[in-house]
Amino acid sequence: MSLSKKNRNRITKNETNINGTNINGTNKREIAVGKSVFSVVKEWVLQCIYPSKCPFCGQVTLAGICESCKKKVRKISGPRCMKCGKPIADIRQEYCYDCKKGRHSYEWGKSLWVHRSPVSDAVYQFKYQNKRIYGKIFAGELAKEYGRLLQKKGVELLIPIPLHRSRRWKRGYNQAEILAVELGKQTGIPVAKHLLIRTRRTIPQKKLDHKLRRKNIERAFSVQNNVTTKKVVLIDDIYTTGSTIDEAAKTLKRAGVQEVGFLTISIGQGY
Repeated sequence: MSLSKKNRNRITKNETNINGTNINGTNKREIAVGKSVFSVVKEWVLQCIYPSKCPFCGQVTLAGICESCKKKVRKISGPRCMKCGKPIADIRQEYCYDCKKGRHSYEWGKSLWVHRSPVSDAVYQFKYQNKRIYGKIFAGELAKEYGRLLQKKGVELLIPIPLHRSRRWKRGYNQAEILAVELGKQTGIPVAKHLLIRTRRTIPQKKLDHKLRRKNIERAFSVQNNVTTKKVVLIDDIYTTGSTIDEAAKTLKRAGVQEVGFLTISIGQGY
């Protein structure tokens, strides 16, 4: 005798008991554990085939940055500019030369290292030579160094500096987005990959002086969606004069954001 539709539905609903075990004896918790084990094994296999290497010296290491380079490549410490975070020589100074010259649209900024070799070489490889794996390593260092600061400041959103679509298509990825996504995973802060967009193709900033950089980047960004968050942090690979960060911050503030900070891998030397 065939079951009515009502009875079949009743049986289906009762297939799973209060312990999460269905009539076939498969435990949902066991499935979850199986998936977790699979992820660990997959990561181990990938490490065997493509072992992690120190971005500074190329030595195989599971630590991200090898112990030798951790000792040699010192993170920024000592006197810093109170605005952009550049290291400055004179402890009596509050601001670096660039920040003294004019006002910024952001509130604060921090970076890990001064932009010189071997840091500059590693950032170049991350940016132009498809070393996307470095994003996870650099994000880990940012999280260790500034994770508590982000929580203390009540940061609600991480926003990567966007590339113009033509440049992204040519490169194949946006290094700032990779960095932001990895940092979001490690801090638990949401990442808005498409909130800020680049509406105009610009000349690479590294080819221009300070004055031309500001003119080049002017009105190059727009906000795609409604902004409800008040405290955000911009993520990029390098900070030099701050023109790009400034223009992005200005755009976000026009859309309603109240406080903008930034985090980068490296920064120029202040004076």
